[in-house]
Amino acid sequence: MEKENQTSVPEFLLMGFSSWPEQQALLFAVFLCVYLAGLFGNLLILLAIASDHRLHIPMYFFLANLSVVDLCLPSSTVPKMLLNIQTQTRSISYPGCLVQMYFCMMFANMDNLLLTVMAYDRYVAICHPLHYSTIMTQPLCISLVGVTWVIAILNPLLHTLMMTHLHFCSNNVIHHFFCDINSLLPLSCSDTSLNQFLVLAVVGLIFVVPSVCILASYSLIISAVMKIPSAQGKLKAFSTCGSHLALVILFYGAITGVYMSPSYNHSTEKDSAASVIFMIVAPVANPFIYSLRNNELKGALKKALCQSKISQ
Repeated sequence: MEKENQTSVPEFLLMGFSSWPEQQALLFAVFLCVYLAGLFGNLLILLAIASDHRLHIPMYFFLANLSVVDLCLPSSTVPKMLLNIQTQTRSISYPGCLVQMYFCMMFANMDNLLLTVMAYDRYVAICHPLHYSTIMTQPLCISLVGVTWVIAILNPLLHTLMMTHLHFCSNNVIHHFFCDINSLLPLSCSDTSLNQFLVLAVVGLIFVVPSVCILASYSLIISAVMKIPSAQGKLKAFSTCGSHLALVILFYGAITGVYMSPSYNHSTEKDSAASVIFMIVAPVANPFIYSLRNNELKGALKKALCQSKISQ
């Protein structure tokens, strides 16, 4: 009877960066510019890879999938945040909050798993260069990406379905700029011990295991590179994985500060700032990190842009 008397809240309030009321216009301009830059950069990456047959290899196949994810991840949070800033409202409906939580988790998981797959690709390329084409076959690449998509889709579905069984009585204030599961659980007046256990379990499976795999890959890569006699050869080998390593450091550096914390109360501005890095900044930075360090990609971009100008 107690649960029947509880009333679920119809909406939540995303406080975002409301503690900076005088900077709302500046925040709107900054996030809009960053978001548009990310869309433009990732679309250029996809255009370059699609238009140049020389880039139809495993490394760029994984990069294309990463660009698709990096288009979607900021799109699950930034438009709503910009709308709330522009209209001076903070509300998001209960169903809308769950939908946003699902897609944020899905694309964040996909980003994480793709970085792991790309680390394996770099390991094979550097440690087994003569067998690279026989190991990284098209069926294997498609299977690796397919498995990551399946995991990324099913994992947040479990959390979302579990969330629908919780009751939210009166407190509907989320001290975050999006519906993060760690910000939602403390608001529930139901027993969330099972939900919290599942969050910890997923941290172990979805983030710790891939991070260990990435560390193992780079340990083997460094060991193989150090055996190369010439300094030029070592530099060339490291340059092939430098962009990927930069993305890994950026992504895991931010996400560790949010989801590896022992506390379930992640409502501080520090957590919001860290979330901005891996939810918005990292997806925007990915195409520029790769394009600035990759001559093949820069050449393909120039070729694609020149062809578009000629066709006009």
